Amino acid sequence: MTEDPALLTAPPARTPPPVRDWPALDLSGPDFDPVLRELMREGPLTRIRLPHGEGWAWLATRYDDVRAITTDPRFSRAEVKNRPVTRMAPHFKPRPGSLAFADQPDHNRLRKAVAGAFTVSAMKRLRPRAQELLDALVDGVVRDGPPADLIERVLEPFPITVVSEVMGVPAEDRDRVHSWTRQIISTSGGAEAADRAKNGMYGWITETIRARAGSVDEDVYALLGAAVGRGEISEEEAVGLAGPLQIGGEAVTHNCGQMLFLMLTDPELLARTRASAPGARGHVLDELLRYIPHRSSVGLARIALEDIELHGHRIAAGEPVYVSYLAANRDPDVFPDPDRIDVDRDPNPHLALGNGSHHCTGAVLARMQTELLVDTLLERLPGMRLAVPADQVHWRRRTMIRGPRDLPVTW
Repeated sequence: MTEDPALLTAPPARTPPPVRDWPALDLSGPDFDPVLRELMREGPLTRIRLPHGEGWAWLATRYDDVRAITTDPRFSRAEVKNRPVTRMAPHFKPRPGSLAFADQPDHNRLRKAVAGAFTVSAMKRLRPRAQELLDALVDGVVRDGPPADLIERVLEPFPITVVSEVMGVPAEDRDRVHSWTRQIISTSGGAEAADRAKNGMYGWITETIRARAGSVDEDVYALLGAAVGRGEISEEEAVGLAGPLQIGGEAVTHNCGQMLFLMLTDPELLARTRASAPGARGHVLDELLRYIPHRSSVGLARIALEDIELHGHRIAAGEPVYVSYLAANRDPDVFPDPDRIDVDRDPNPHLALGNGSHHCTGAVLARMQTELLVDTLLERLPGMRLAVPADQVHWRRRTMIRGPRDLPVTW
């Protein structure tokens, strides 16, 4: 599939679709969001109203449209900062420097400051250290014996520690930083709790970047301090860059939690995964990344900078547009039988890690951690199975990132 500007042209506009309310659903298990499924049935371009913010927004769900919109400069992330938009989060205060709200050429200028910490070669250097950290956690699980909660014992502390090492967070500050990131991605506690967490974390980040200004190390805070010193980015931009990267470990915890839950509740999937050699399970991980509902609802909007025709509808300049990567990953025109996990699916051009310039900065890091977690747990915990019935696994509530809150296993 390639982005084709012709996708964004169509006959004269027709009557807009009705605005559908999309409430914040607390779903147990990896079930696909029923509201999103209905929206996909209604057509490739619908209109939604989310729990917070103002007004309504367009929603694109087809694979080709999602790819086209996310690479078309006529749809701006930066402009979202300048107007009220219906949204999932109760709090919305974008910071200068945030890659999520940067358009080109600023996006490349900002991303360049931290790119060196997330390259394939950097991850190869990090991999032995990450394996060492993971082995220590699993050693403790094996030593204590079954049962064990994999979320508490492995899936939560491992990504937090790895991300902290990549970022350059001192060991004595890691618990504090994690408490902030957990609150920021939660929808519980409202805007006040989120603001307290953001103020705490961003204040700490500011002090850390200043302290690392003269460092020649290769961690993210050192790179940011050096970039500020060279005048390539401002301190304000450096702080805005660092925040979302610091939160990134949360996604690995919950994505991998969903993957393991699916394996442990599907004997055939578990057997097929085990049958692949460690380090050669990429096809399985890609299919699970495509399949799992890694987030609640949708992420961040874009604003149309000019009138654009799509599927017979006119998206007017100034109107917000959301894309759904979850829906794109279930597009039957690209993924036959999309609601079935097919580990032999080939090709598998899923969009679980984003698309275009806003493709996840830490994608290589996230993939490395996921590979290590799956390989190590399957090897070290032979016969691993759920220690409780599947319907007794608790799932996270009131959160923007979906996943199990606990994952009790025995072996």
